Amino acid sequence: MIEAVLIFNLHGTPRLSKFYRHYSEQKQQQIIRQVYQIVAKRGEAVCNFIEGGDTILGDKSLKIIYRHYATLYIVFCVDSSESELAILDLIQVFVEILDKCFKNVCELDLIFHVDKVHYVLNEIIIGGLVIDNSMSSILQSLEEQKKLEKNEINKVPVKLDYYEIMTILNTRCHN
Repeated sequence: MIEAVLIFNLHGTPRLSKFYRHYSEQKQQQIIRQVYQIVAKRGEAVCNFIEGGDTILGDKSLKIIYRHYATLYIVFCVDSSESELAILDLIQVFVEILDKCFKNVCELDLIFHVDKVHYVLNEIIIGGLVIDNSMSSILQSLEEQKKLEKNEINKVPVKLDYYEIMTILNTRCHN
């Protein structure tokens, strides 16, 4: 099971954190800090798997699996039932989907479009379990979502006078 997905920059600033087990906000911040300190110290030529999450999450069977892309670290904290190579591949799929969504994703995309990033992550992982790792089906879901959003925007009336606005507000308040 995937316990957490973390994305932070080279300075340790979290850009995305998604925990699949309940932790207090203070504990989440502590986990993010500790994971960053461990991952940031590692060189480029070392393995992307770190055994022994007991120092961070209190569970010896946990592993930290990460990839470093430009100014970002993408980190998955997983238990022993997950394959390290499968998680590395999942990270790659996640990044490639974000690349297609944002036309070469960068840190600013994660900041200003956090809702889209969470949507992509939720298409891949639900409740700590991988539900889909097919780029084509996830991209298709994103396109369908984009069409739905566009249809909703088109349904909003452009020009309303004061009377129409008050009528709409009154009917919504009384229902």
